[in-house]
Amino acid sequence: MSKPIPPVRLADVDDLPDPGARGFDPGKAGRDTLFVVRRGAELHAYRDACPHFGNTQMAWRKDAYLNGDGTRIVCHAHGAQFDIASGECLLGPCLGQRLVPVEIEVTSDGDIVLIAI
Repeated sequence: MSKPIPPVRLADVDDLPDPGARGFDPGKAGRDTLFVVRRGAELHAYRDACPHFGNTQMAWRKDAYLNGDGTRIVCHAHGAQFDIASGECLLGPCLGQRLVPVEIEVTSDGDIVLIAI
C-alpha cells in the first residue's frame, strides 16, 4: 500500500480547459494517477483507474478523459462512460460501479489543491 500524499498544489483552475480534463501525477508514479474534470465552476477529481478492470488508465492519450462533446468521462479500454458529477458508470461493462473520487479544494487564489488520495 502506498503512503498518503500530503496536500499538494496541482494547478490553477484557469490551467484546465472548460469543459475539459487534465491528469496529474502528484505521487511521482511516472503516470497520471488522478484527473480533474472542469465544467464551468464545477471541479470533480477521480483516481485514474477504471472500476471495470483494476488499474487500467482511463485516457487514451494525455488528458483525453472526456467524450467528444465533453459531457461524460470515457474509459479508452472498455468504452465505459461515466457521469462527471458522480463518477457513476452509465454505459458499458461496469454499470452500477463508480470511479473513486479524490478530495480536492480550490483556494481563494484559484489553486486546485489535492487534499487526500
